Amino acid sequence: MTDHAINDHTFAMLLQQGKLQGSKCTACDAVFVPPRSLCPNCHQADMRWVLMAGTGRLLAFTCISIGPPWMVAQGYDRDHPYCSAAVELDEGPRVVARIEGVDAEHPESIQLGMRLVAQLGERGESDDASASLVFTPA
Repeated sequence: MTDHAINDHTFAMLLQQGKLQGSKCTACDAVFVPPRSLCPNCHQADMRWVLMAGTGRLLAFTCISIGPPWMVAQGYDRDHPYCSAAVELDEGPRVVARIEGVDAEHPESIQLGMRLVAQLGERGESDDASASLVFTPA
């Protein structure tokens, strides 16, 4: 846990440290990843950091052949697509992240409901790279 402000900057800093954290509303117990400083369910501002286990299941995915320049720099293109997925974490929140360790060239091999585990990825070009959330098969 952390005493830092609940915001995107702190979320990214914690992710860079290998910690997947969300926020939990103390009034209604709703959990959010990325974290929110105000609960959209009950509109309370009493939120606390909560550490996520980093495991979940695949809800949906798409394989992408045309990506932003930083993805092309990592080797993804028409011949080597990447997958973006909706993942339901074991704690309940749903997140969108890239999935690695799957065959994006043969999406029929990717199974909905499969167990996934969070990893630290890199987003951007070398000097401007930042941590990103990536999932791999468990």
